Amino acid sequence: MVRVGRLRNFIHEFAESPLIEKISFVLPFFVIVIDIVILEHAIRIKEAYIIMLTTLLFFLSVFEIAVVTGEIHGRYQKSNFQRTLTIKLDDFIIERKKNNVKKIVEEFTEIYPRYRNHRNEVYHITCQIMETHKEEALEKALTDKLKKFIKRRKKMNVDDTLEVFIKKYPIYKNYRAEVYKKTCQIKGLPEENKFDG
Repeated sequence: MVRVGRLRNFIHEFAESPLIEKISFVLPFFVIVIDIVILEHAIRIKEAYIIMLTTLLFFLSVFEIAVVTGEIHGRYQKSNFQRTLTIKLDDFIIERKKNNVKKIVEEFTEIYPRYRNHRNEVYHITCQIMETHKEEALEKALTDKLKKFIKRRKKMNVDDTLEVFIKKYPIYKNYRAEVYKKTCQIKGLPEENKFDG
């Protein structure tokens, strides 16, 4: 029963692995099949030199399968670890509502001591999550401000709306394309009217 569970887990890991790893795993099986045919022929004609080389090739193929299996399993474990860590960290950051990365990392590793040896990953993922939260907050604030701004100036076209909005809120001057895009969405304009530069 344990073997069936392991096989099922490996099939799941194999299915999620990149194409190059799948090819690296399957290719040695073809080599083994060809090797068995050559080995059978060499035994029939009693050619010791070919028997020795094909046997060596057979063991190299088996070794390659074992190595690739280990790589697939290791990559899956790492990916699964990072996915779980990201979910836990995201929930933790939302719950704690702190902006200091160092404090978040320290508190998180105190509450979850199994991640103490992974402080670098916790730190990097925390930075990524906080950057994402910052972008989401900025986008929400932009959308809210634009909706109110457009509601008061319904007759303005998109270009004028963009220019006047950026003059009023200079914080968004580096987000001209995003402001233009959102203005088109709010005004219900078609795709071809999107901002180019």
